[in-house]
Amino acid sequence: MTQPSDDDVTSVSTPFRSGFVALVGRPNAGKSTLVNAILGERVSIITPKPQTTRNRIRAIHTLEGRGQIVFVDTPGIHLWQKKKLNQLMVEAALAAVADADVAILLIDALDALTGKGEVDPLELYILEAIGSLGTPIVLAINKIDLLERVDRLLPIIDAYGKQREFEAILPISALNAGEDVEKMVEFVLERLPEGAMLYPPELYTDQAERFMAAEMIREQIMLLTEKEIPYAAAVEIEEFKEEREAGSLRMRAVIHVERESQKGIIIGKKGAKLKEIGTRAREELERFFGKKVFLETFVRVEKEWSHHQRSLNRLGYKEP
Repeated sequence: MTQPSDDDVTSVSTPFRSGFVALVGRPNAGKSTLVNAILGERVSIITPKPQTTRNRIRAIHTLEGRGQIVFVDTPGIHLWQKKKLNQLMVEAALAAVADADVAILLIDALDALTGKGEVDPLELYILEAIGSLGTPIVLAINKIDLLERVDRLLPIIDAYGKQREFEAILPISALNAGEDVEKMVEFVLERLPEGAMLYPPELYTDQAERFMAAEMIREQIMLLTEKEIPYAAAVEIEEFKEEREAGSLRMRAVIHVERESQKGIIIGKKGAKLKEIGTRAREELERFFGKKVFLETFVRVEKEWSHHQRSLNRLGYKEP
């Protein structure tokens, strides 16, 4: 009788797993940085400003022969929700958790506790909001590389552990993406259901090319403008045309703002600011698509677009 090989034993004892893992947390906790680090690809835009992510973004991580994890990067959960856009962002994050097999609550090690050593009020709000959804939660304490001493982790672990029971509490550094992140990926993989691949193995996101292009242009607006301007701007790709013979892409993008004064700031003196935004965005687009990009940018005033569902729908911010 033929004895099974080690490969045979492994294939029998290690079922293929697949499912969705929602990354949730306050703005600037490092969710998008973590997604990009795990995949080694640019899936989510990143800026130092809070509320950079506005949509649920799926990032597909395939581990050959073992499983496929669909990480769902979500908008940061925040308390200020006077605009319809902000309400939709929070609703999108909570819907992602509700739909997921596992949720990773990412907290910033530097902001996790108040000066009195208590759990930050915003984190308490998030814990209560996602805790009622029934999805298993892993707590990931991010930015541990910025802590002055490792023993500063212990009060965070203790304070959060008293709030609820987590599947695990894992200290990580999304920016450095070392063994700690690899262990987290392994941990969530083992908690996904057995099942076939959800997406082709070569795919790392299911976001449309137009969406990715709009996000990269919006990223430059976030980086190059200040105060209310980044939050009053939305980008719509009116034309996305592949010129196959030339091996290039031609795009026409409209930057929507809510007031004439905001339009003037984005255009800048003699068009200098808009030119800078367009130049930097084009460079990022060429890196992403791997071909020459011809980009035209325009600025249009659409009053209070962030308050009205019809405008939000057209710009890609739909109810979950």
